[in-house]
Amino acid sequence: MLTDITIGQFFPGTSALHRMDPRAKLLLLLVLMAAIFVFDTPGGYAALTVLAVALAVSSGVPLSMYLKSLKPLWWILAFTFLIHLCATPGEVFFHFWIFDMTKEGLTRGFFLCLRLALLILFSSLLTFTTSPLSLTDGMERLLRPLKAVGVPAHELAMMMTIALRFVPTLIEETDTIMKAQQSRGADFSTGNALKRVRHLIPILVPLFISSFRRADELATAMEARCYRGGEGRTRMKELHVSGVDYAAAGATAFLLAVMGAMKAAGI
Repeated sequence: MLTDITIGQFFPGTSALHRMDPRAKLLLLLVLMAAIFVFDTPGGYAALTVLAVALAVSSGVPLSMYLKSLKPLWWILAFTFLIHLCATPGEVFFHFWIFDMTKEGLTRGFFLCLRLALLILFSSLLTFTTSPLSLTDGMERLLRPLKAVGVPAHELAMMMTIALRFVPTLIEETDTIMKAQQSRGADFSTGNALKRVRHLIPILVPLFISSFRRADELATAMEARCYRGGEGRTRMKELHVSGVDYAAAGATAFLLAVMGAMKAAGI
């Protein structure tokens, strides 16, 4: 279901994650994503999994929403697992037709799927607990040093945030159009691949029209409010690093040190 896609949704709350500075959350997200690839040991994955679950519970966001964020990718995870299960050489524990399933493939496929799941969960923690406006401000402040080399930090941050913000809107619009077409007798689940592609035309045409209309309305609204880019703009709420951010940074550094020690010990 399209409604299971949760990219770009924000859930207001008062948890520690909600109170953190968006710059700190963005930087810590990058650090944790790097850690997923660097500390590729069972102990490292276990520590990161416990951290992801603990943060999800403490965020106050319903756990079902995190599961929904993984649901659209289940077939990618399953396909990745099967490929590694049958294509990794090693000790065979099961043979089916022309496929040899190995213990090494089982282990490698499991940890690779876990790696992908952790990437999605940590990204969902950011979007679920950070408003689009705060995310824009955080991105702009982090990209500000690049203005010295001609990078339009404000405009780039604005575009990325608008794109992220309108993902749920377009998904909802697509679901509405599909239900309207199905009520008129359209069938999107039968026929060969070519017929299914043709059936998408009655969805894509009104979706594109609706997207252009929303973009035009957004541009008109921004012009009506005298939006002229990032030069000379002020903010009602300035970003400030607080004790929560320092505590999160310290906890992350401690976790990285522990995972580094476990990797050195072969755990």
